[in-house]
Amino acid sequence: MQEIFFNTIQEFNDYQGVETLHPLISVMRVENVDHIQECVMHYGLYAIYLKENKGCKLSYGRTPYDFDEMTVTSFAPGQSVKVEPNPDVPFAKFTALAFHPDLLNRTSLGKQMSRYGFFDYSSNEALHLSASEVEIFRGVLAMIDQELHRGIDKHTRELIVSNIELLLNYCLRFYDRQFITREEINHSVVKKFLSLLDEYITTKAESEGLPTVAWFADKCCLSNGYFGTLIKTETGRTAKDIINDHLLVKSKELLQSDLLTVAQVSQRLGFEYPQHFVRFFKALTGRTPSQWRAA
Repeated sequence: MQEIFFNTIQEFNDYQGVETLHPLISVMRVENVDHIQECVMHYGLYAIYLKENKGCKLSYGRTPYDFDEMTVTSFAPGQSVKVEPNPDVPFAKFTALAFHPDLLNRTSLGKQMSRYGFFDYSSNEALHLSASEVEIFRGVLAMIDQELHRGIDKHTRELIVSNIELLLNYCLRFYDRQFITREEINHSVVKKFLSLLDEYITTKAESEGLPTVAWFADKCCLSNGYFGTLIKTETGRTAKDIINDHLLVKSKELLQSDLLTVAQVSQRLGFEYPQHFVRFFKALTGRTPSQWRAA
């Protein structure tokens, strides 16, 4: 299978067949005239695509991306994506923004890129845009494109980076809207998480250790970032807080039995050492397990 590396904007533009107007950023609209070839794309850049049709299939790791017409997919340096042709729609049609991390050097945006968790989202997590959102998305890209065609001067970098930040902030807003409009799906994820959590604490914790957010995200076929955001949006609490709440409830239930020592309760819950359990319990209740049991 062909492997394609995008480490520079020039490489990205050459692959798409467009002119390079700036060494660190590119905006393009592509309607491929050639049939899509199966390949793996390795990104050394940030890239945001507005997919306008189902011209190809994307896989991040082993799981296919959930995208339809007018959806946004985002990739960051260090990520690799498998691209496969769609026999029903042989030509890809998309708008794209790509920028090199060096563009953000010594900028406030460069220090805040971790805010934009959608670059870490993987399977089934493309951003689905409404018609009005598509207009906003294209409008911001048009401003960046206009700036590129003006030629480079002392204001170019600041204006371009400001518009990239504006686009990323809009994407945050659109993702928030998507979480809300997918309420029924989100509720099913929360329900599954809570069910799996209770089952894990009861049947797996003693042998497999403390439950982790990553374990539940994987069972729900979501990335850690998307799963965490979904749970926080739906419940108002982090997944880690919810795990700790359930561990505390179960620990109190077990401590009510005089047949189990504190060390045995700790082991049942998956703590590696009893002292870790004591610290956990005291942090949440203000008392040690022994003090709580004696009260």
